[in-house]
Amino acid sequence: MSLLELQGLLLTIVTAATPLIFASLGELVAERSGVLNLGVEGMMAVGAVIGFITGHATGLPIAGVVAAILAGTVMAALFGLVTLVFVANQVASGLALTLFGLGLSGLIGDRYVSIPGFSLERINIPGLTDIPFLGPLIFGEDPLVYVAAALAIAVSWFLFSTRAGLVVRATGNNHVSAHALGYDVIRVRFFSVLFGGACAGLAGGYLSIVYSTQWIPNMTAGRGWIALALVVFGTWLPGRVAIGAVLFGAISILQLNAQGYGVALPPQFLNALPYLTTVVVLVIISRNRTLLRVNTPACLGQAFVPDR
Repeated sequence: MSLLELQGLLLTIVTAATPLIFASLGELVAERSGVLNLGVEGMMAVGAVIGFITGHATGLPIAGVVAAILAGTVMAALFGLVTLVFVANQVASGLALTLFGLGLSGLIGDRYVSIPGFSLERINIPGLTDIPFLGPLIFGEDPLVYVAAALAIAVSWFLFSTRAGLVVRATGNNHVSAHALGYDVIRVRFFSVLFGGACAGLAGGYLSIVYSTQWIPNMTAGRGWIALALVVFGTWLPGRVAIGAVLFGAISILQLNAQGYGVALPPQFLNALPYLTTVVVLVIISRNRTLLRVNTPACLGQAFVPDR
């Protein structure tokens, strides 16, 4: 493999990892507050189709990005209303949200399948982007790559260095005590879910606006489920989740390159490799009960009904 080919491979890995970073960080915040939202895949799908349609209609990719964020937020608000206000089961509601999102996105985007769209231009810093090999990798990515990196830092700072982050973690670890101290558990969780939805919508928008620049039904291809697994993989720590997203992005790209280089393995096995890796990693981590016990939100998935 030449140096130029290696550079192209690394650039592709970064773009493959970016939507996983967005989706997993949003889900991490929601789970830290005690809410398990299995509807990430559905929110990503709706964000992808709404973002693409908006970008295509306006000719402005940034408008598509904003629309994708809003679409994911609306889907998350629906989930929050059902689970936090009407106290429906979070697992069943999340699965329903995924099915609803996938079906709705297919219906809305039927007229836009495979139509070329508009993409965000990569950043070009004279003198820096032109540095051999490292220049395009560090200073020549699309803007959302840097947003993803900044988001990982911001989420870590918010959760572990601010009072608001402490409240979020408190509602996830012991919602009864947090309520007794005067915090509105439902409101904290609702805003955490909205943040998760916004990130999932942004992840979907990235897929249709930047990654592929077109809308294809089911283009999320299980990335929402991988994002859920990444939260566990990273033991609910933003830095580890971001690193895990890069690793899983690398696996997904390497399996494509392996097929291109004619690796003597069944293509079905190579296509399943990212998802097989997800299962293996979850099994390995689940055996480390000490690590899980320390970082897992104690009230994850548990409904909270305040005293009337």
